Amino acid sequence: MPDTVHTLKIRHVLIVDDDEVLLAALKLFLESNDFMVSTATNGLDALKTIMSLDVDVVVCDFMMPKMAGDMFYLAVQRVKPHICKRFIFVTGYEGDARFTEFLEKTKAVVLYKPVTPGKLMGTIKILFDRSTSEKAAR
Repeated sequence: MPDTVHTLKIRHVLIVDDDEVLLAALKLFLESNDFMVSTATNGLDALKTIMSLDVDVVVCDFMMPKMAGDMFYLAVQRVKPHICKRFIFVTGYEGDARFTEFLEKTKAVVLYKPVTPGKLMGTIKILFDRSTSEKAAR
């Protein structure tokens, strides 16, 4: 998969998840594929990271303490709206009314747990392709 990463030209991924085992596994996987990775276990800490760095992709859990994924997204939308198109939500709450309504409003990309490495890389590629197409259209 390293060839995929070089093709994508994505350098920095922020992973936001309160499940520290999943967080560590995703970080290890992405770093082994030549990504630079920052992590946070809640939306509040992730917002601090967003304020100090520009990231290429945000992989974000939906249900977290201190600031849930939807609230984090809305905060990012106010301070760095261009990053909102780079979100991939990861959740185990398929069918949750609050999450479903949020997805319908934002058209955010979502992966349901358990997330396989292949699904994650494929989704990052789709997200990147979409972002690249929008830039070319401008």
